Amino acid sequence: MKLSEKIIELRKANGMTQEELAAICNVSRQSISKWEADISLPETEKLLILGETFHVSLDVLLKDNLALNEVKEVHSCGSNAIQGKKQEVYEGILIKESITDDSVIDLLHVHKVELWNTGGKPKYWTVLFFTCDRKDFPEQISKVMVSNPEDGVNWFVDFKSGNTKYVVFKDKILKYQIGNQAEKAYVCSECRKMGIADEEMNWPE
Repeated sequence: MKLSEKIIELRKANGMTQEELAAICNVSRQSISKWEADISLPETEKLLILGETFHVSLDVLLKDNLALNEVKEVHSCGSNAIQGKKQEVYEGILIKESITDDSVIDLLHVHKVELWNTGGKPKYWTVLFFTCDRKDFPEQISKVMVSNPEDGVNWFVDFKSGNTKYVVFKDKILKYQIGNQAEKAYVCSECRKMGIADEEMNWPE
């Protein structure tokens, strides 16, 4: 069952109109309609709200091979439907060739895969667009990043969680609050020490 079908089933099972679900997610009714028609996908923040509203995990929402085992009723609506602390979610892009152990990919929710022609060696990079709800993800990914200091090779992966930006190397986790220029300058300085060129630090925020 696709995400679009799951949203429809969960919304109807809880007696919600598209307008009511749109109010909870703070989007337009047209956005809900597009999600349900499989025209567009919810952003990560909206996926979290859907999961919390309908009491289902991100895995259940995002993986087509996982069905809805049961539908739990929600007895509140609007902003009061979201209670408790939001789950921490990391989102970013990982180049598969930058890791030494593919098993770390099992921790990810991969939303899209692209092949980038680099013109070098290897000729193609396998690029994974992902989210991850493992609290220890920065520590886990730092264990498997490719690092060969003798050849000046230090791969990194950048991702964010909320307003925090992470730049992770082998056994080295750097982070800064987005908008804090002093913290970002320190992270960039550490990256330069790892042999990273300035043009490689134009990561999205």
